[in-house]
Amino acid sequence: MCNLYRMTSNVQAIAQMFGPVANAQLNLPAFREIYPDAEAPVLIARAKQRRLGLMRWGWPPFGDIKRPVTNVRNLTSPMWRSALEDPSRRCLVPVSEFSEWSATPDPATGRKRKHWFALNDQALFAFAGLWRSTAEGPRFAFLTCAPNATVGSIHPKAMPVILASPEAAHQWLTAEGDLAAQMQQPFPDALMHEIETQEEPPPPRKPEQQSLF
Repeated sequence: MCNLYRMTSNVQAIAQMFGPVANAQLNLPAFREIYPDAEAPVLIARAKQRRLGLMRWGWPPFGDIKRPVTNVRNLTSPMWRSALEDPSRRCLVPVSEFSEWSATPDPATGRKRKHWFALNDQALFAFAGLWRSTAEGPRFAFLTCAPNATVGSIHPKAMPVILASPEAAHQWLTAEGDLAAQMQQPFPDALMHEIETQEEPPPPRKPEQQSLF
């Protein structure tokens, strides 16, 4: 599962990539490392407009699940099916890069290493997400699927569902439930890569709260 990503693009880049944003006056900081339970930028479609704001990453626990759910794999579950079938419950999660942890510790440090992945010649993309309102504010999770070879060499169980074009983003936000579910596919290996070297990012800045509503 993916439990770490970053988003360092600005609102203007998000609007250019994913369509006009009704509240494009927002000023987002760079999100250097986004972990579960953190707030992160999310784009939703509402009243034929797209709005950008912050949501907390992690669907509230339900049933036998005791922790917030960050990744969605089984779309046949009634819990996810109801959200999937309603386009207004789908969202775009803007991303610059995402990370998977190594399966075994690095011999030099004794710690597992972060492996970062990015798209070729493209600084911004999105995860296909679902969201819901809660008493504590909106929350989101994003879809995963079987990994491609690039990600699978590090994490053989899953990878995020990546939307890399305006057309794919529009389809995710508007398609009927079954057609949306068909987008749960691994991203082509030829269009992405693992980042060979990565500087340690500075401590994350606490963003100013921006409401979606």
